[in-house]
Amino acid sequence: MYKILLVDDEKRMLDLLDLYLSPKGYHCVKCESGLAAIQYLENNKVDLILLDIMMPEPDGWEICKRIREFSDVPIIMVTARDQTLDKVKGLNIGADDYITKPFDEVELLARIEAVLRRSVGKHSKIEFQGLVWEEDEHKVHYQKEPIFLTPKEFAILGLFLKHPNRVFSREQIIVSLWGYSANTEERTIDSHVKNIREKLRQVGFPIDQFLQTVWGVGYKWEA
Repeated sequence: MYKILLVDDEKRMLDLLDLYLSPKGYHCVKCESGLAAIQYLENNKVDLILLDIMMPEPDGWEICKRIREFSDVPIIMVTARDQTLDKVKGLNIGADDYITKPFDEVELLARIEAVLRRSVGKHSKIEFQGLVWEEDEHKVHYQKEPIFLTPKEFAILGLFLKHPNRVFSREQIIVSLWGYSANTEERTIDSHVKNIREKLRQVGFPIDQFLQTVWGVGYKWEA
């Protein structure tokens, strides 16, 4: 489970972000000031920070710079300021991405997923019940039997394996893998999932125990 540090001086915003993220399988830690966030980071590990800019001194710009002095944890700036110069400034001082308020929940989740994927890097290897998914080699095998997946099938399987027990809607899968502005139809996801199931069955992996359809919603990997 990924741990996200939420930093905002407005408790209501912290609670709203927690409400969005916790049901998606993220563990949220809330800090109402930048200094509290730095103190937490000095003693605890997190996977990503959502950092508000417009806070009382020190503001988000300063907190981002201080964090970068001792940590390369991914940072997404969250703010009501949408000027291009502000976005450039945030990226130049070490932020990984930038989202403006009010934000769409789907877009926020997609940006988090994208930043986390970049953070994990190309050395991810996941093993599950004899199934091995290797991101750097772009290979999947079960008990040493290779499974030949298309790039999208490979990415979808990796998304499920990285987030066991989390329910993904078809729209969330599309946004996560194709991007927020993609025109991919939801039935395309059904076709990819069908192919993944068939290919894993062929090598004897009990896929139906794990890759489950959540009717009316989407799919999840039951672990």
